[in-house]
Amino acid sequence: MDTTNDQITEQQRQTWNKFSSGWEKWDQWVINWLAPIGEKLLADANLQDSDKVLDVSTGTGEPGLTAATKVSQVIATDVAEDMVQIARRNATARGLNNFETRVADAESLPFTGGEFDAVICRLGVMYFADPAVGVQQMARVLKPGRKLSLAAWSDPAKNPWATTAAGIINKMLNLPPPQPDTPGVFRCSQPNKLTELLQQAGLNDTQQTEISGQAVFDSPEHYWEFVMDVVAPVATPLSNADAPTREQAKQAVMEASRPYLQDGKVTFPWTCWVASGRK
Repeated sequence: MDTTNDQITEQQRQTWNKFSSGWEKWDQWVINWLAPIGEKLLADANLQDSDKVLDVSTGTGEPGLTAATKVSQVIATDVAEDMVQIARRNATARGLNNFETRVADAESLPFTGGEFDAVICRLGVMYFADPAVGVQQMARVLKPGRKLSLAAWSDPAKNPWATTAAGIINKMLNLPPPQPDTPGVFRCSQPNKLTELLQQAGLNDTQQTEISGQAVFDSPEHYWEFVMDVVAPVATPLSNADAPTREQAKQAVMEASRPYLQDGKVTFPWTCWVASGRK
């Protein structure tokens, strides 16, 4: 990995460590929100009871924790050591003795080739310094004949849970639009991006599905709290603004969420790509 990629990875590590307490606070809500994505990843992986599974960019532990209830062993990795500690605590709380955590960069996985029966990565690949290298690494440690499953957010227009707050804050702070190939929520949103990465890594029988659901918040203020606690790419630039600007942003974001009110709750649609390939 070159120096620039090292710097990107270190920045990602620092960011997700900084927001780890927010992820732990919102853990059960996020588990419920993202459950359909994890279910699809695990279904595509065709898991068997005796399998050894790698969960890359595990965050607070899912979907690796769920996989551990179905297979012999799960190793879960993340570049952010504070996230890994949360995942380990979650495994202990669930009584899962077959769930092991490891601090590791996805682009230099510390495992031998062909070590795993399945590799899964939920909403991580778009934050890699070099997604192609990360997917190649995941393919390298996969056994021949078995599957790698990836997930990434799809079209921004179909994910207002992210764009509602981001659009307002970026405009208010006069932030430039992100470069298309820098880490970010929608870096892999193009329809064929995940399958292209899988094919470049030498995988076959690639498939991609768009799944959808709803993110339901108790109120506009509940949504704002979530954004500030969890959505690092949105909350980070605002953290450097002065108090009046932050309050102005809060009021504007809450107002922008009101069109999504249903029965008193803010209900955002979301869509996500899930893709898999066989080694």
